Amino acid sequence: MTDERPHPVTGAPFASPVPPGTGWPDDPAEPETPVAHGAAEVERLAVSAPDLGELTARQSVCRACPRLVEWREEVAASPRRSFAGQPYWGRPVPGWGDPAPGMLVVGLAPAAHGGNRTGRIFTGDRSGDWLFAALARVGLAVQPTSVSAGDGQRLRGVRVVAAVRCAPPANKPLPAERDACFPWLRREWELSAPTVRSVVALGSYGWTAAVRTLAALGYRIPRPRPRFGHGAEVLLAPPDEASAEWSEVLLVGSYHPSQQNTFTGKLTEPMLDQVLARAADHAGLLAH
Repeated sequence: MTDERPHPVTGAPFASPVPPGTGWPDDPAEPETPVAHGAAEVERLAVSAPDLGELTARQSVCRACPRLVEWREEVAASPRRSFAGQPYWGRPVPGWGDPAPGMLVVGLAPAAHGGNRTGRIFTGDRSGDWLFAALARVGLAVQPTSVSAGDGQRLRGVRVVAAVRCAPPANKPLPAERDACFPWLRREWELSAPTVRSVVALGSYGWTAAVRTLAALGYRIPRPRPRFGHGAEVLLAPPDEASAEWSEVLLVGSYHPSQQNTFTGKLTEPMLDQVLARAADHAGLLAH
């Protein structure tokens, strides 16, 4: 390998982007993990994934969207000065957290120098700093920081997912890229559905992705479709033909913990804590 850099936790050398199966902490993939090279292959590999472990492995090596592949790998090869000397994951960032979640948190996409660098969603950037600190305050994370894969962070009853699994240029995925990635989210949600009781949607993009996914899985969506807002809530019934394990899901909206929102005070710590606590309480994750 060329251009190897030490992992900030393990100290082991890695190339950027990181090849699957080379020892990166929590890497779900192996060299033989099947790779999607287009939207049709994403659909096939997502639907056929038997469990979350295999699904996240397949997500983490996807190459379906040429623009996103080029961007994430370009960023990985040219790290930001503040992270000079660190390897970059440079691959799709799969969902992460409790394997049997009572609650899902849905965001937009990994940050170029956050999840795209660390390999863990919402890890290593300012938005993630806010989210994990809030999860810890509510009792849903074992520590208030999430800086790198292998740092000891663990979520209690929560799984964090993104509508798009690759860091997009200017944080704006194209509609075709969003649609190509959708089967990963739909299947991840389907595999988690027996335990999920609540969902927190971060920002209007996360809200739209959550409603779209719930509709695709057959949950009954009110007409007109529920609109996003901070603290907005809607209780959605599962499809009639769903397994008896599936139950109603409470969808709660929150402003995204972006720097634009947190620096201006549009989103405050108490506001984020309140939304997470509301969803966690509905899912039975809070001690009383």
